[in-house]
Amino acid sequence: MDNTRVYKMVFASVYPLYIAKAEKKGRTKAEVDEILFWLTGYDTQTLQQHIDNKSDFETFFAQAPLLNPNVSKITGVICGYRVEEIEDKLMQKVRYLDKLIDELAKGKTMDKILRK
Repeated sequence: MDNTRVYKMVFASVYPLYIAKAEKKGRTKAEVDEILFWLTGYDTQTLQQHIDNKSDFETFFAQAPLLNPNVSKITGVICGYRVEEIEDKLMQKVRYLDKLIDELAKGKTMDKILRK
């Protein structure tokens, strides 16, 4: 499967969609940001830099200071694929993020989402 299109998507164009999905279910932008910080190691400033620079997903994840060591605890199906079985590491990271945002929108507590 050619994932180039996903990798070249601008993170700043998808980020508002993550927020809208969360807010539609009564969650907040702050919770979306907390998930992003937990997953990538970014902080408010570095996240904003990627938004301002219109980084694509490939760059966004390549420059992430630290992929959380607990990502292996993220399991389940997103977009028809089991996240733990996705072989393409970049696509797996994108789907991890999708899965965490999906869990947020479904009402899971932050402790469960962040695998604490």
